Order: sequence, then structure tokens, then C-alpha cells
Amino acid sequence: MDTTAYVFELLKIILPALIVAGSIFYLIQQYLDKEQQRRLIELRLQSTKETLPLRLQAYERVTLLLERITPNNLLVRLSSAGLTAPDYHRVLVSELRAEYEHNLSQQLYMSSEVWEQVKSAKEGILTMVNKAYHSLPAPQQARGTDLAKRILETIITDDADPVAQALHALKREAAGLF
Repeated sequence: MDTTAYVFELLKIILPALIVAGSIFYLIQQYLDKEQQRRLIELRLQSTKETLPLRLQAYERVTLLLERITPNNLLVRLSSAGLTAPDYHRVLVSELRAEYEHNLSQQLYMSSEVWEQVKSAKEGILTMVNKAYHSLPAPQQARGTDLAKRILETIITDDADPVAQALHALKREAAGLF
């Protein structure tokens, strides 16, 4: 009976100690989990504070890209005076590609869907310029002004603006940042 009493006395001491130790372990674990969540939230907040201006700048630059490659703005910026149609065609295509390549890195800051629409807008304008050039009666003998007129006629008759959809998607995504 001594051993039974001894075991019982030992259990009376060990069992509450185990319960207290388990409770302390549980509370410490809960505290550490909450602390880790708090640190993650702080890191995300700090990251957002640093990347938000960069993302907004990227949206601004891509908006500027889209505005610069809009056929109306492109034709006004790149004068066709004194150029032949083939030369003007090369200038337009070169400028479109240069503008796009200059802003390629901005895709890091936006969704792939929006960037695909930007890319599609550029391709749509390239297609429009190429079709207008090839639709000239004698492209090799035509003047640059003839090509510019044909592009403007295409914009008016097709009533399709390849840039509008990309700009709308870009604005919608940028507004979602706030």
C-alpha cells in the first residue's frame, strides 16, 4: 500500500504540473502564432507602401505608351511631310515598336491580362498601319501623306479603336489598387 500511496501522491503532483505545462505551452504557441501573423501583416504593409508608387508609375507609363501609339497621336507626332509612303511606313512601324520595347519592363507591375491587352493594342495598330500601307494603289510611289490619310480613313470607317479597350482595362486595374 505504500507504493500505491506513493504513486497516488506522485500523480497528484505530476498531473497538475503537466496540465499547467500544457496550458503554458498552448498559450506560448498561440502568442507566437499571433506574433508571426502580425509580422507578416507589417511586412505586407511595408511592401505595399514601397511598391504602390512603383505600380502607379508603371500604370502611368503604360497609359502614356497607349496614348502615344494611338494612331491620331502617332500621325500628329510623326510628320509625313516630305516622306514617301514606304519611308513613312517604316518610321511609323519603327516608332510603334520602339515605344513598346521602351516600356516592356512595366509588365512586372500589372496583371498578365492587362499586359496582353496592351500588347494586343500595339499589334492592332501595327496591323492597321500595315493594312493601310498595302491598300494604297501604288505603295512604292505614294507619298507619306497618302498613307496618313489612309490610316485616318481606316480609323473612321472601321470605328474600332484598338487602344480603348486596353486603356479601360488599365484604368480599371489601377483603380483597384485603392
